[in-house]
Amino acid sequence: MDRRRFLHLLAIAASSPALSVTCRADDPKIGPLRPDPDQILDLPEGYQYKTVSRAGDMMSDGFRVPNAHDGMAAFPADNGCIILVCNHEIQPAFFKRGAFGDSYATLPQAVKDNIYDQGGGRTPGVGGTTTTVYNPQTGQTEKQHLSLAGTELNCAGGPTPWGSWLSCEECFELPGTGWSAGQIVRREQPHGYVFEVPAHHDGLVEPVPIKAMGRFEHEAAAVHASTGIVYMTEDRHHSLFYRYIPNVPGKLHEGGKLQALAIDKQPSFMTHNWSREPQMIPGESMASGWLDLDDVEPLKNDLRLRGATMGAATFARGEGLCVAGDEFVFTCTIGGPARLGQIFSYRPSPQEGRPGERSAPGQLKLIAEASHESILRNADNLTMAPWGDLIVCEDTSSNCGLVGIRPDGSQYQLADNAHTTSELAGVCFSPDGKTLFVNIQYPGMTVAITGPFPA
Repeated sequence: MDRRRFLHLLAIAASSPALSVTCRADDPKIGPLRPDPDQILDLPEGYQYKTVSRAGDMMSDGFRVPNAHDGMAAFPADNGCIILVCNHEIQPAFFKRGAFGDSYATLPQAVKDNIYDQGGGRTPGVGGTTTTVYNPQTGQTEKQHLSLAGTELNCAGGPTPWGSWLSCEECFELPGTGWSAGQIVRREQPHGYVFEVPAHHDGLVEPVPIKAMGRFEHEAAAVHASTGIVYMTEDRHHSLFYRYIPNVPGKLHEGGKLQALAIDKQPSFMTHNWSREPQMIPGESMASGWLDLDDVEPLKNDLRLRGATMGAATFARGEGLCVAGDEFVFTCTIGGPARLGQIFSYRPSPQEGRPGERSAPGQLKLIAEASHESILRNADNLTMAPWGDLIVCEDTSSNCGLVGIRPDGSQYQLADNAHTTSELAGVCFSPDGKTLFVNIQYPGMTVAITGPFPA
């Protein structure tokens, strides 16, 4: 199914009593879940998983796999292999959970030179990314190494059309000494940036923040291939939806303009639907505009507040974001009357980022809203499946799983973590669409799922 048509049908379903987005159903092509005897991930009959990455295992570069696997993307490699670039959402207070363990003091200077924040030699940043080469023919991990080091709380991000991963820090920290998780933490660098990691780079990349993309609690990113514009979400209760227009498409470090989405003729519009009367009606498109933001590297964490005061729309914890044909789909984890999550789509203008977009503005649409009757709870990372459904990770208090949403709005379970309280994250398909990868965030694991996926 055409992905744009999927979004159109889902929006119709959201506004139609006959096609509720909260209906329960098992997909006959996928079937009910079976308990996993190894107590890792429950899957339908005929599906299986292989462990690709596990926290604490030794990598090819001699470092340990960090824990807290989060956002992730898959890229094609040689000989049918797949490259996975994976975020690790760790703060420096949990140094022993990172790649270096107790060995930081003995690291070669060449390694330390590529650590963004060395923390005064005591509490370096231990977030960042790992890069893994996985062979789907053998089900084996062939190589794995640390690729971005010294950052913090690398949560989500997104792949680029030119073959890199945008790793986003979900934090806002200033240099200096402070407390974190009951420990004294020293920082030498500011945090709250986006970093770019080429998928095919071997070893540690030079950790250079893309400062023009703003300093705030970044969540996810997605690139508009035809213009090079990058859209970004923000994980705050009253967050903004951003876009970055680079001066040179594909060269994000060369500067650009940061903007926030606003609803046309409705300044400071709240999309949360927390009040008795919903602010947004599911299925209705709302014309949007974009506001220029200044001082995008603030010393005070007030970028979203200044944007809202200017008239930007606010969202209830913007989270996962993915490309869906010529539209972008993103989640808000605590939106909706039940505060169980929302899913939005943004359709760019044919003149996106150019003066002509004022006469043909982009369109924002609420396409799904979770309730107590829905399978889906607290939507987080998401991706579009090759067969046309949205596959969404849950980040809720228990039994987090993968939920599929069909074009008619009905839902089904594709996987379930019935064995721990950890969220699932980083959902993505291999380039050929035959393998589904997902992370179990704690203690930290990537699995590769295969089976009779729908055609």
